[in-house]
Amino acid sequence: MASSKQNGPTVASGKSELRSAKPTSENRDESELLTVPDGWKEPAFSKEDNPRGLLEESSFATLFPKYREAYLKECWPLVQKALNEHHVNATLDLIEGSMTVCTTKKTFDPYIIIRARDLIKLLARSVSFEQAIRILQDDVACDIIKIGSLVRNKERFVKRRQRLIGPKGSTLKALELLTNCYIMVQGNTVSAIGPFSGLKEVRKVVLDTMKNIHPIYNIKTLMIKRELAKDSELRSQSWERFLPQFKHKNVNKRKEPKKKTVKKEYTPFPPPQPESQVDKELASGEYFLKASQKKRQKMEAIKAKQAEALSKRQEERNKAFIPPKEKPVHLKKPKEASTETKIDVAALKEKVKKAKNKKLGALTAEEVKLKMEADEKKKKKK
Repeated sequence: MASSKQNGPTVASGKSELRSAKPTSENRDESELLTVPDGWKEPAFSKEDNPRGLLEESSFATLFPKYREAYLKECWPLVQKALNEHHVNATLDLIEGSMTVCTTKKTFDPYIIIRARDLIKLLARSVSFEQAIRILQDDVACDIIKIGSLVRNKERFVKRRQRLIGPKGSTLKALELLTNCYIMVQGNTVSAIGPFSGLKEVRKVVLDTMKNIHPIYNIKTLMIKRELAKDSELRSQSWERFLPQFKHKNVNKRKEPKKKTVKKEYTPFPPPQPESQVDKELASGEYFLKASQKKRQKMEAIKAKQAEALSKRQEERNKAFIPPKEKPVHLKKPKEASTETKIDVAALKEKVKKAKNKKLGALTAEEVKLKMEADEKKKKKK
């Protein structure tokens, strides 16, 4: 009884303290309650928070490709060591090609099995162990984006995936720096590890790239957002006026068909029934003719066609023998030689005489005489 009396005033004093504490929290500004203080971190989940452990065992399994077998075999002891710290068992089945993680009786964190599942998924998607093990931290998450089914054409898919990586991986590196995430492009998936805000941006950029929007536009937007976030005044304002608005310049117009089909006016009445062969024969009176008369008519029609074709052919052959029409020749008077262009006949005759006497390569008459005299003088001297 004495103990109950002693506890009484302490409980009453505790209630009064709580009542006095309530109005102080209400007096605070709403902006202070909504904003997260800088450097604040969520406290880690310890064994004291869940001393009794889990009620049932949970397990996850995932398959991995054949080319990852050698790497997983090497790093599997490190994976087991990391998961054993959180009391999670990990098994590698090389025959079946699968990895399995399951909880134990000592496991106290209920969410660790989800992180272990993400770890084996990342390892299967060619992410290195050093990066994949970060998923076990509380402030790190992962996102595996499936891009294989977003583009039907295989060549177009490969080009857009390469556009996401960029020349020598420069685009991917810029995206990693802006989002604080590790990004791995492998096959039909893009694996990203980092904070939740960064993963959201990575998913947007990847999906836009597969929709034929170049990643440079999103990177420019992220760079502007990064600079705006540094300003404390702009944090509570809208950033739409600062962000660039990109428009598609090359808009392909719809090609119009060469043959345009003009729709006929709608009429509720159906078109008239076309005449049959019997109706046509009845109208012309051919129906009542005998078989021999019908045959004779057919033969006459054939002969008429043959005669017409023969006459056409004969006309085409005769065209070659028809002479072409000659153009009329207009008689023109010979033009009188102009006084300026008169030829000196006497000078021309002298020139012709000289040319006859002079042979090509031979000496003139005067040069021959001189040569003869020179030869005689040499003989006398001798």
